[in-house]
Amino acid sequence: MAGGRGTRGKGAVGPLAQPSPTAGSTATGPRPAAPTAPTSRLEMTGISVAFGGVTALSDVSLVVEPGQVHGLIGPNGAGKTTLFNVACGLVRPSAGEMVWRGRPVRRLRPHQLAGLGISRTLQGVGLFAGMTVLENVMVGAHRHARAGFASALLALPRSDADERALRARATAALADLGAERYAGRYPGGLPYPVQKRVALARALVSEPDLLLLDEPASGLGEDEMHELGELIRTLSGRMSVLLVEHHMDLVMRVCDRITVLDSGRQISAGTPAEVQADPAVTEAYLGDDVDVAADAAALSATEGGRHHG
Repeated sequence: MAGGRGTRGKGAVGPLAQPSPTAGSTATGPRPAAPTAPTSRLEMTGISVAFGGVTALSDVSLVVEPGQVHGLIGPNGAGKTTLFNVACGLVRPSAGEMVWRGRPVRRLRPHQLAGLGISRTLQGVGLFAGMTVLENVMVGAHRHARAGFASALLALPRSDADERALRARATAALADLGAERYAGRYPGGLPYPVQKRVALARALVSEPDLLLLDEPASGLGEDEMHELGELIRTLSGRMSVLLVEHHMDLVMRVCDRITVLDSGRQISAGTPAEVQADPAVTEAYLGDDVDVAADAAALSATEGGRHHG
């Protein structure tokens, strides 16, 4: 069911390509030191969510191990987005616990994510139309800022140095995704795949330990989706990734483990091979009891619909 990883690597041509440095070129801004192996772990245990008496999630659990790409899938209305929003602090669970780096996280709010070493992308792009591409990415780097509000307000030298450092960091993040040439443009005038790249650069510029990706492949063509998959696999060497996605071929190709939801309940969890062989998963997607051996290929080929969970 899972397709093999492609051969296209760094330096490939395409909207998500990562260009290789050329001889004699100089790096733009400071580069982070060589990444160390990820050590942070996310645990979500017994998560339940109800909206006005309607149960959206019921006793759902998952663990994203350090350096793991963990996929979250399910048909329309399964509860994927709700669980993702719990991890982002947008939705407060009515029951259950979330543990990050060995410590319980209670009353989480989205503005706290950066300080916890967590970054996220949205189903859309969520870029600020009145800011340039570079300025949008700089927003994601704010946790590295050293100058306080007073320094910025009074235009003190430390504030100027801080802005230069953030600008260099944001430029480097754009360069890593082949988007540096768009730095001075406004997002609204760019093709959608390029806007997705900018949104991803904004999430990565803070150098998170956990990256939350909400349908990153939406609106991308086959080539861009392939490049995105290669990028996600590369990222797992320095961070953990929780991926919500409808494109099953991408999920099966890049994920180490997968959790499957249906109607707010967890119906399966395991490796891609284990999940694709689970009759409950096939039934959830295809609607009735089926022969797994006969329909595993169909599940691999489907894009899971273009609906939001």
